[in-house]
Amino acid sequence: MTEQQEASKDAVMTRIGQAIMLLHGGDREEARNRLGGLWSEIGEDGDALHRCTLAHYMADAQDDHGDELAWDLRALTAADSVTDERAAHHADALAVRVFYPSLHLNLAADYVKLQRPDAARTHLDRARAASGALARDGADDGYAGGVRAAIARLELRLRDM
Repeated sequence: MTEQQEASKDAVMTRIGQAIMLLHGGDREEARNRLGGLWSEIGEDGDALHRCTLAHYMADAQDDHGDELAWDLRALTAADSVTDERAAHHADALAVRVFYPSLHLNLAADYVKLQRPDAARTHLDRARAASGALARDGADDGYAGGVRAAIARLELRLRDM
């Protein structure tokens, strides 16, 4: 990959990050518009890391639970297609394995919202199994603890369904 191609890929991640900041700032509509434009540029066959990241956050920008599920499924599909070669060329790609607990947790939450507890339990089990890739003990940066706590909360919620 040339330096220009790598810089272009970094620009895509920067633009995704800018849309995420809008989302976290409460401007869901503008975040959704920007992420949608980026998705059109990247395309269904674009860089898997970009598709995974974008779809993961695009799901959070949805108002409809079915649309949220569709985007979370796209994120998981993209994560599954991040190749070893891609991981070797971009440090952020190595973090994809750490993304799996969150990807499955989001899918479980989507299925709860859609009143599909069996599917929710399946993805909750997958989230728990994948959580071994998260930081442990003193190396925990807060993300791992947050994901594990969310898994535990959703597990309690599912007991009532």
